[in-house]
Amino acid sequence: MSTKSIKSKNDFSTEEKIKNAARIVFHKKGFAATRTRDISEESGINLALLNYYFRSKENLFNIIMLESLQGFFQSMSSAFNDETSSLENKIEILVNNYIDLLIENPDIPIFILSELRTNPKELISKIDIKKVLLKSYFFKQFQSYVKAGKITPIHPMHIMMNLAGMIVFPFIMSPGLKEIGGIKQDEFNKLMLQRKAMIPKWIQAIIKVK
Repeated sequence: MSTKSIKSKNDFSTEEKIKNAARIVFHKKGFAATRTRDISEESGINLALLNYYFRSKENLFNIIMLESLQGFFQSMSSAFNDETSSLENKIEILVNNYIDLLIENPDIPIFILSELRTNPKELISKIDIKKVLLKSYFFKQFQSYVKAGKITPIHPMHIMMNLAGMIVFPFIMSPGLKEIGGIKQDEFNKLMLQRKAMIPKWIQAIIKVK
């Protein structure tokens, strides 16, 4: 292996270590409360090297935020634009994907919500969420179901709000819910896995699929 290849591989490894550490710290603390020193300590890489690769906390945060948002909405886009699946299947896939994602990354909802409150326009524009939602095949399919009389004629954003609340809210409230219920993380995760089957049924009851 050439010296250039080894250097490139080492650069990639160092960048990934820094990004992984930054992701952990930003997800837990948000942008304002995070110091570059926190990321340096989490990654085990000195501050000078961290600044060499990413220049500033702002640059690193923008990268992590964009990747987190893209990952969070990628499953939605994929499920919503599948023209071969039914509306009911799309909801089931969405629920399954997001619960799995949030069990693995439980700090993402708080992270995204806190940053959305700070600068919603900039963040939404970066992932073009309007296109993901409003121009998706899911919305066209929803409208066709309404015209065909298969479901109650309600605004599709109600479905999105209910899905978000049913999936995301328990993760946001997990510390309090675990304390109230006297349960540990494993038990909480089991409850969330049970919701994979429950949430689609609740949504179908709301929209009255015939």
